[in-house]
Amino acid sequence: MASTTAGGRAKRPGRPKKDAEGRMSLGQHLIELRNRLFRAVIAVVVCAVGGWFLTPFVLDALRQPVSRLAEIGGHTAELNFPMITGAFDLKLQIAITIGIVISSPVWLYQIWAFIVPALVRREKQYVFGFLGTAIPLFFAGCWFGWYILPHVVQILGSFVSTQDTSIVDAKAYYNFVIKLIVAVGIAFVLPVFLVLLNFVGVLSASAIIKSWRIAILCILVFCAMVTPSADVISMFLLAIPMTVLYVAACAVTWLHDRRAAKRQAKLDEEYGL
Repeated sequence: MASTTAGGRAKRPGRPKKDAEGRMSLGQHLIELRNRLFRAVIAVVVCAVGGWFLTPFVLDALRQPVSRLAEIGGHTAELNFPMITGAFDLKLQIAITIGIVISSPVWLYQIWAFIVPALVRREKQYVFGFLGTAIPLFFAGCWFGWYILPHVVQILGSFVSTQDTSIVDAKAYYNFVIKLIVAVGIAFVLPVFLVLLNFVGVLSASAIIKSWRIAILCILVFCAMVTPSADVISMFLLAIPMTVLYVAACAVTWLHDRRAAKRQAKLDEEYGL
C-alpha cells in the first residue's frame, strides 16, 4: 500500500527522494539508473515480441545484397547456417534488434531523463525538442546504414573470384549488418546530446567548437570501425553526414550561448551590475 504525505497525496513508489536543492545521493542515482534501465528493457522486450513476426521480411531483405553479389560476381553466394540452432538464434537476434529500433523513443527518453533529472520547469520543455530531433535522426542513421550496406557487401564480395563459392555465415553477416545500422543510428544522435548538454549549462559552445579536431578524428575512427577497411568510399559516405551534424550542433550551441549572453547583459544593465 502506498504511503501518503501530510497533504494526503500518495507517494509514487520507487522514485528516489531529493534534498531541498533537488540533489540526489550516489545510491539514489543508482536506483534512478536501475529504474530507467528497467523501463527501457521492458519497452525493448515488448517491441521485440512484435518484431518476431517481422523477422521473415527482414531476413528476406538481408538476403538481397548477397543474392545481388552472386548475380554481379558470376559465382555462387548464399547465407549459411553452420549450426542446427543457427536459424532460430538469428531470428531471435533480428527480433531483439527490431525491438531496439522501434522502442527508441522510450529508451532515448529514459537516457534524457537520467542525464538531466533536475531541470527547472522551463528547461523541461527541452524534452520535446530533444525527442523531436533525436528520434528522427536515429531512424535516419539506421536508414543510412541500411542504404550503404549493399555497396559495402559488393565491395567486399568483389574480391571473390568466379571460380570460388562465397558461403556467408548468416550470424556473422547479421552481426556485421547490425553493427553498421544500429551504430550509425546512435552516432547520428550524439550531436543532439551535445546541444542538450549546452542548453542545460554543462558544455559551452566554445568548448564544443574548440574540440573540432578531436571530434573529426573520432568521426573518422568510428567510420573506419563500422565500415570495412577496404571500402574507403563507404567510410567517407558515412563521415560526411556525421560531420555535417557536428557542425550543425556547433552552430546551434553558438546561437544559444550568444542569446544567453545578451539576456544576461540586459539583466545586468537593468539591475546596474
